[in-house]
Formats: sequence, structure tokens, C-alpha cells
Amino acid sequence: MKLTFLGTGTSQGVPVIGFDASGINLDEKRNWRTRSSVHVEIGGKHVQVDAGPEFRIQCLRDGINWIDEFILTHGHADHIAGMDDLRRFCDKLPGNKLRVYANEFGLERIRAMFPYALGSAPAQRGYPCFDLFRMPKVLELGEGARISSVDLPHGSMSTLGLIFEESDRKLAYFCDCKRLTDFAKEAAAGADIVILDALRMKPHPSHMTLPEAMDTAAELGAKATYFTHMTSHIDYTVWEGRLPEGCHLAYDGLVLEM
Repeated sequence: MKLTFLGTGTSQGVPVIGFDASGINLDEKRNWRTRSSVHVEIGGKHVQVDAGPEFRIQCLRDGINWIDEFILTHGHADHIAGMDDLRRFCDKLPGNKLRVYANEFGLERIRAMFPYALGSAPAQRGYPCFDLFRMPKVLELGEGARISSVDLPHGSMSTLGLIFEESDRKLAYFCDCKRLTDFAKEAAAGADIVILDALRMKPHPSHMTLPEAMDTAAELGAKATYFTHMTSHIDYTVWEGRLPEGCHLAYDGLVLEM
């Protein structure tokens, strides 16, 4: 299993337009954060999770050339706005149609934003074409690989938390959430790697803060935990050295192999 962090930033990205006085060191390239998403290679498949506004640039930077399945964690703009750029991956697939999974809110947003991509085939050559599915509790990928999904509270809505399993390896991806439910904690039990939302230091109504994420990491007890979806108030150099053993700040382009 291989995971690439295409982006580790928030809805505004880092640095923020018109705001460069937050104290973050922009000479440290790991502080430059595009909108959060990951690409997972598992069971011989390439699974893309979310596509923000910089999705095309992320794919070019990190050499993402193929996608078999796409999962949208939720329908907020910083996770869905780049889905039109999935058109190139549709071009390369047999039938030119990409399987897309989401919760009900995510499916509603896709239908509203990309009605031209919902036919039985691309409307024209080079257009995106999505085959929409409600994300199941367990998505079997073959070769002993699967992805389980759990609902996570995110303000007034729910996002999809994802647990990737292949052979005896397990990785949990919990982005954009205020806390983990008991069911999510049970699903992540024994994970080798856990990835957690860690927006900033100050409390937020729909995201975990870095201290809350550290507490959650301690409770889960994974071999390694990576924090993502961070604002410009979390400086990589400052905080990476302060984190508990086994905890790290993720950064754009970081690759984890299991």
C-alpha cells in the first residue's frame, strides 16, 4: 500500500491570499499547502480521495497518471472543485467513465456542479464522465484489499472517514471532522497509520485542533499518526519537533509506503 499526500491545507490554502503575517516561515517549503487530498495505491488499484482546486497541479507535481476509483469525502468546495480535471483519467479508462463514490450530500453536490458529466458516456470527447455510487460500508477492491467507510461529524453535516486494508496492513484517513465516533475508533483499531484532521491551535466548531488531534492519536495508539488539513498557524519547523513520539505533520508530496 502506498499513500501520497497531494495536499495538506485548508479551504484557503497556505499561504492565504492577502494575509502573510501569521508568523509561518514560507522559506520552509513544507509550509506551502494546497487543498487536502490523498492518492492511495492498494490492491493493484489507484484510488483518489477528493479533488480540490489545485488537483491538476498536484497530479502533475506528484506523477499521478491513473485513477481506478474516486472517493469524495464530502461536498465542500476545497474537496470537490477540482473534479472537472478528472476528465483526463476518464479519457484513459475503458469506456471513458470513472466510478465515483460519496455520501448523499456529496452525490447531491456532484449532480449540482457537474451535470454534464453524468451521462452514460462523455458528452463529448475529452469530457469527464462519472458513474455515481453511494459509498458502501465496505468497498471490496480485490486481491485482499478493501476500503471501509464511517461517518464523521463535521459541523452540521457528516464526512466520510476511510479505512484502507490490504493483507495485514491498515491505514485510516480521518480528514475534516470535529471528533471520531466510537464506531470510527473501533474501525481504526490496530491501524499501522492514522491520518487526522488538525486545523489549528484555537477551537473550531467543525474541525479538530492540533491538541485535540494529539489526544485522539494517543487514544488510538497507531504506530504512526500524521496530521493534515492545517492552516498557516501551524508552522512545520516549529511544531514537528514538539509532537509526541510517533506523531508527525504531513506535507504536500509526502509519500508513505506500507
